[in-house]
Amino acid sequence: MAVKLNGFKRPTAIFLSNKHFFIRIKGELMDAKVIWKNKMSFDGTSDSGFVVPLGTDPELGGDNDGFRPLELFAIGLGGCTGMDVVSILAKKKQKIHTFEVKVHVDKSTDHPKVFTKVEVEYIVSGEDIDRAAVERAVELSVTKYCPAQAMLSKSVPITHKITIK
Repeated sequence: MAVKLNGFKRPTAIFLSNKHFFIRIKGELMDAKVIWKNKMSFDGTSDSGFVVPLGTDPELGGDNDGFRPLELFAIGLGGCTGMDVVSILAKKKQKIHTFEVKVHVDKSTDHPKVFTKVEVEYIVSGEDIDRAAVERAVELSVTKYCPAQAMLSKSVPITHKITIK
């Protein structure tokens, strides 16, 4: 039986407990958690099973022993769009030697210290890199493939810069 819930498609598993009814949609849900270690130190993990240390500055009660949570937003954005662009450029037979995505973020000085402006810079080097191919790959990432860009762009302006070396 096909069930549609908030736009999700077909359930792959249904879980029942005493008072709760859960429907798990394959490929549509993600679980993440953080586990407190001590002071302001946490370990973050998700369905992939990898562990990311989270921490903060000593002035804020931390031990400077992990990523700041907002840093992971920027890293996630860079990784998401970077994977799109590299994949698209490979399909376009571009011979990339190096590729880097820098995410430059301006943050509010007042709490909550949200992102106020983001610039994503794509730096590509290789053999006879076609600028139009890179521009199209970035455009496809921005408009079609990268969920991180789609989500963040609803709350903060994002600009893009392409550098070919």
